[in-house]
Amino acid sequence: MEKKLIRTHRDLDVFKMAFELAMKIFEESKSFPKEERYSLTDQVRRSSRSICANLAEAWRKRRYEASFLNKLNDAETEAAETQVWLEFALKCDYLREETVQELLMAYDNILGKIVSLINNPKQWLLPGAKCR
Repeated sequence: MEKKLIRTHRDLDVFKMAFELAMKIFEESKSFPKEERYSLTDQVRRSSRSICANLAEAWRKRRYEASFLNKLNDAETEAAETQVWLEFALKCDYLREETVQELLMAYDNILGKIVSLINNPKQWLLPGAKCR
C-alpha cells in the first residue's frame, strides 16, 4: 500500500472526515427550531467546526511537541462535545435516531484517529522540533 504524502492539514484523513461531518451537521441542523438558534444549533455547529480548526492549528504547531499535543487535545474535546450536542438533539426529537447513531459512530472514529495522533506525535513533528 502506497503512503500518501501529507503536505497540509487538508491532506489528513481525520481532517477530511471532520470537515465532512461538520457540513452534515450544518445541513441537519437547518431544521432545528428557531428557539434553538443561539443555543443547541449554534453549539453543535461551533464544536463540529472547531475540530477542523484545532486540527489545522495543531498541524501548524508541529515545531513544538507540547503545542501540537495541546491543539490535538482541543480537537479531541471538541469532538466529544459535538457528540453530547448530538445526543441532546436526539432527546429533543430534532434528529432521527439513525442519523444520530451514524454521526456518533463517525465521531468515535474521529476520536480514535485523534487519540492515535496524540499517542504517536513524533512521526508528525517537524525535523528538529522541540520536544517536551
